[in-house]
Amino acid sequence: IQFYFPVALKRMLNFNVPPVKNSTGEPVWKVLIYDRFGQDIISPLLSVKELRDMGITLHLLLHSDRDAIPDVPAVYFVMPTEENIDRMCQDLRNQLYESYYLNFISAISRSKLEDIANAAIGANAVTQVAKVFDQYLNFITLEDDMFVLCNQNKELVSYRAINRPDITDTEMETIMDTIVDSLFCFFVTLGAIPIIRCSRGTAAEMVAVKLDKKLRENLRDARNSLFTGDTLGAGQFSFQRPLLVLVDRNIDLATPLHHTWTYQALVHDVLDFHLNRVNLEESTGTESSPAGARPKKKNKKSYDLTTSDKFWQKHKGSPFPEVAESVQQELESYRAQEDEVKRLKSIMGIEGEDEGAISMLSDNTAKLTSAVSSLPELLEKKRLIDLHTNVATAVLEHIKSRKLDVYFEYEEKIMSKSTLDKSLLDMISDPDAGTPEDKMRLFLIYYISSTQAPSEIDLEQYKKALMDAGCNLAPLSYIKQWKAFTKMASAPTSYGNTTPKPLGLFSRVMNTGSQFVMEGVKNLVLKQQNLPVTRILDNLMEMKSNPETDDYRYFDPKMLRGSDSSVPRNKNPFQEAIVFVVGGGNYIEYQNLIDYIK
Repeated sequence: IQFYFPVALKRMLNFNVPPVKNSTGEPVWKVLIYDRFGQDIISPLLSVKELRDMGITLHLLLHSDRDAIPDVPAVYFVMPTEENIDRMCQDLRNQLYESYYLNFISAISRSKLEDIANAAIGANAVTQVAKVFDQYLNFITLEDDMFVLCNQNKELVSYRAINRPDITDTEMETIMDTIVDSLFCFFVTLGAIPIIRCSRGTAAEMVAVKLDKKLRENLRDARNSLFTGDTLGAGQFSFQRPLLVLVDRNIDLATPLHHTWTYQALVHDVLDFHLNRVNLEESTGTESSPAGARPKKKNKKSYDLTTSDKFWQKHKGSPFPEVAESVQQELESYRAQEDEVKRLKSIMGIEGEDEGAISMLSDNTAKLTSAVSSLPELLEKKRLIDLHTNVATAVLEHIKSRKLDVYFEYEEKIMSKSTLDKSLLDMISDPDAGTPEDKMRLFLIYYISSTQAPSEIDLEQYKKALMDAGCNLAPLSYIKQWKAFTKMASAPTSYGNTTPKPLGLFSRVMNTGSQFVMEGVKNLVLKQQNLPVTRILDNLMEMKSNPETDDYRYFDPKMLRGSDSSVPRNKNPFQEAIVFVVGGGNYIEYQNLIDYIK
């Protein structure tokens, strides 16, 4: 489903009325006060410029030192936690702003609402509290078709948190409630009630049961139901409801460990990439500093890889060699226009890279000639080329220094049960191939994928090699127990039997003029095959009978009696689906689902 949600945020920032189109009036100036959770939700969706266009002059963290601005309204966007509410009450008492629009990311309890009311009465500020809203936005949208639950406390809902052997029942309840709260918010914002399918006897089933109950209770409470009338998504899916597939991470542990070969998944695997922002350390040239001098400080640069970046949207799912080639082509086509940029700049009398002057011009380009109007566009193109040159170069350094192409190809062979051209022991013992973590991931994939567990003698040999390579063996002991436990052990997940085909070495990229020195990197092309998560989705969406999914439970929160059955009521294939992996999905699976849809 496409569900990009800046609409909900824009409405909130406009005091919860839909923004009026082309009104000549200036927006009302206001301040935005958020906590870390609110910041994480807003930052992937709205840029500082977009916030400014909506009249947000300042955006500040709730728990920072803020000065009073008595003649400006404030929009709050925070989680309804004890400490946040105390701080808001303090703001009311200190009369920081002209009026207060309080928006809670997740629903606020009655008692906490009363705390705010009491503080407002005490501060004589009742009239200033203009509106209080539950926004039901407790999830983070990263793409038009991808969301994650949270970023701040993500270790609280991680695979490890759910699968810890020493977890107590109350801890498990808390984790499940956290997940369900976010999923509930997601469907409120979407304005649709899903049909839920999940595997039995897993954490995914616990989530399904709780979510079904929460949706049911909300539908029954006719006066306060969130799924009637003017929700944002209302009417979007009126004729058919979406399918929600809850998958448990334990059905496939090999994919998240797998080294990858597509651009977005590589960026996420090897670089520091969070909430669509990648942070790079720029190496400042290779010139050696004089002996005894302090080494140069590395510059940290961050880049946003967003939905508005056309290159990223087009190539995030492409194999890396193709990306390198495309960046090179873009660069060459830009170089052809570079003289044009110089000419335009001189017409306008702008010297060097004075961005300020350029943005001023782009506001009144209409007064200038048509030739001039293409300058901002060309400069934006240049910015994206530089961005992707830097990001792709950083990825390439990892591929070459760790031989990630070799790992990717080798793991694909293991997972598809093809013949191996090199022994696993050699791969682990090769000092030039990969970090200890790379070697451990490779071995775990081998261990998970093998139908027959290696004999104790072989295992000891592997363990010694892994230890010599500097690996921490803790993950192996976990996977050993896990494999012994899972019923699936009898029938290991199949990953199709396709291996990537190497195409001869890179044609264009190998030209001497290229930015990317790709020598020695294999040009591997991906073959399309469905990963386990995608196969499960395909079975459930198309109503196929398959042993893998036949006993999946079926929940329909709209049915009056909660009938627990695995027998679907409706026999028609679904048009839309949401897949949620309890314990964490990853970009490889995301990309695989997108390819499947295509």
